[in-house]
Amino acid sequence: MRSWAAPTIRELPGTGYPVQVFDTATRSIQPLTPGPTVTMYVCGITPYDATHMGHAATYVTFDLLGRVLRDSGHDVHYVQNVTDVDDPLLERAATTGEDWRAIAERETQLFRDDMTALRVIPPAHYVGAVESIPLVLAMIELLITQGAAYNLDGDIYFTVDSAEHLGSLCGLDRAAMVPISRENGGDPDRAGKKNRLDALLWRAQRPGEPSWPSPFGPGRPGWHIECAAIAVEHLGTTIDVQGGGIDLVFPHHEMTAAHVNVASASYPFARRYVHQAMIGFEGHKMSKSRGNLVLVSTLRAAGVDPMAVRLALLAHDHRSPWEWTDDDLNRAQRRLAAWRAAVSAPTGPPATQTLQAVRTALAEGLDSPAALTAIDAWVTAANRAGGHDEAAPDLIRATADALLGVDLTPAATP
Repeated sequence: MRSWAAPTIRELPGTGYPVQVFDTATRSIQPLTPGPTVTMYVCGITPYDATHMGHAATYVTFDLLGRVLRDSGHDVHYVQNVTDVDDPLLERAATTGEDWRAIAERETQLFRDDMTALRVIPPAHYVGAVESIPLVLAMIELLITQGAAYNLDGDIYFTVDSAEHLGSLCGLDRAAMVPISRENGGDPDRAGKKNRLDALLWRAQRPGEPSWPSPFGPGRPGWHIECAAIAVEHLGTTIDVQGGGIDLVFPHHEMTAAHVNVASASYPFARRYVHQAMIGFEGHKMSKSRGNLVLVSTLRAAGVDPMAVRLALLAHDHRSPWEWTDDDLNRAQRRLAAWRAAVSAPTGPPATQTLQAVRTALAEGLDSPAALTAIDAWVTAANRAGGHDEAAPDLIRATADALLGVDLTPAATP
């Protein structure tokens, strides 16, 4: 599956600082200690509706992480999936009467367009579930061989009792996992399962559903095994960063890790787990199922500058839940206008310390609000007293571009 065009990124003088992240597994700020290349897997969309602010915040957060890692001297090998066949997509197709493949392609393209507009650096591998079915089947067969999977009326399940480290990410005991599994696509109440938490690896064909041939009979992949197989194929059995929305911690990321751990006899799957907090709207978590969505594409169609949308997202710490309001966008639009006006001047106050402040904020747990505040301070100083440094405006422009992904050139103004 193709991704989208990469933005041009300006170069900065010097090198950024060693990067620390808030690790979900340890509930603390921890250093990233990768080799020259950082391996990062971030779960992608199920393309049955357009990109809302919760999606946008997730991919902007991991774009920010990728930019900071590159600035600190690393290459970034980033992989993202697309769950282009799954229950929500098929349900949407049944409701609308449209072919599920047409919905998936249209919404995936809209996602690409939104990511391009937001200047998100594309993954090295952008991989669909459908094209990954051979990888999924190979991993399922390996789990069966190891006695970690079984057949239940044609469906293949993963045996969680084979997963020694289950719960090490979410910190939940198994009794607490059951209701969360039920609410998030699991089937803990199905009769015949060996353990209520056993996760579906292969769903046998149901009437009216798409299917693909397999050694176990026609069907389609389960959710967690999709990401496990894609990640191992492109990144290996141990990666540096697993990312996504906080709602994926359990069951998705926990089960994905369990599949990889058991199939490869290795632990951990990810050295660090980084998650984006939920964004609310109108008093509830923003979600497709509820329909309380603020869509990137709708704002773009209304003439909103995507850089203002990006600034609105970066104004909030990725670890803290928040609720989208019109004030968020209004503040971001004012900030964008102020920044662009300040860097359009021929000179300004020295900006080297501002670059250092932005680098420090982002290296210490991706503190994007502090990074924005550092540039705000330079803009305020420029407006109050001006300055005589001819290189300063361009350094601020390059800092915003390379580290924050915000284009301050006049051409970016709608």
